[in-house]
Amino acid sequence: MLTTLDHLVIAVRDLEAATGTYANLLGRAPSWHGSHPAWGTANTLFRLSNTYLELLSPAGAGGLADGLREHLEERGEGPYALAFGTDDAAACAAALRARGLPAAEPLDGSGRDAASGVERLWRNVFLRPEDTRGTWLFAIQHLSPPSLLPAAAAIGDEAASVSGVDHAVVMTADPEGAIALYRDQLGLRLAFDRTFAERGVRLLFFRVGGITVELAAALAAGGSGATAADRFWGISYRVPDVAAARARVAAAGFDVSEVRRGHKAGTQVCTVRRETHGVATLFIGGSA
Repeated sequence: MLTTLDHLVIAVRDLEAATGTYANLLGRAPSWHGSHPAWGTANTLFRLSNTYLELLSPAGAGGLADGLREHLEERGEGPYALAFGTDDAAACAAALRARGLPAAEPLDGSGRDAASGVERLWRNVFLRPEDTRGTWLFAIQHLSPPSLLPAAAAIGDEAASVSGVDHAVVMTADPEGAIALYRDQLGLRLAFDRTFAERGVRLLFFRVGGITVELAAALAAGGSGATAADRFWGISYRVPDVAAARARVAAAGFDVSEVRRGHKAGTQVCTVRRETHGVATLFIGGSA
């Protein structure tokens, strides 16, 4: 039903400024500068090895633009949506409804690149945040060949640039409710469920298309049945050389931590604290 984590959406106010920030953060040039005239939005895309990142901003009149403006007013910039890939939007919508999620009928969408004029087509299956524990989740079936969205070219040293997404982090107050949604209704594989008392957190890893959707629950958050909405919170990026990536973003003016040992054996990580337009950001790679 859902085969990939197709892309991650970040809501931004100033698309041009955010595009510059993320080109420097990722060490890659944008793949696409586009617009959705019917929806009143504009976007910049960075296609990575296993997914793509979308910076989305209101640019005119439209239902999506209005919702995005409301989100930016209430919550500010930051993670906005998780888009899962599907091979058949109609079958996906039917399967989601059969599992208790009132998915909308597939809706045709299109986007046009400002520089080349290339148009890409897709079909979306939208879910209401009130049915997905407060996080905006949707499915997308691409109707255009992948080649129309080129890979984001490295700026400088490839080893110091972001190669892909390791995991997306969603904060939850109800891990059992999250399991019911992500495993039982969305059909994602629950690969890891463990409580770390010393860190005060329970972590759930749902795997899809080689990427992890991590649900993190503070042990004092309230447990099963807690009513607080989930929140898409952060992104962890894979980098070939963590030390080189850290040096690159530090030289570009980012506030970044020192390299440290990751929680996963054999990894190193560093945290990019700002400026990330409201996204909790981690670089992760193999140990030196």
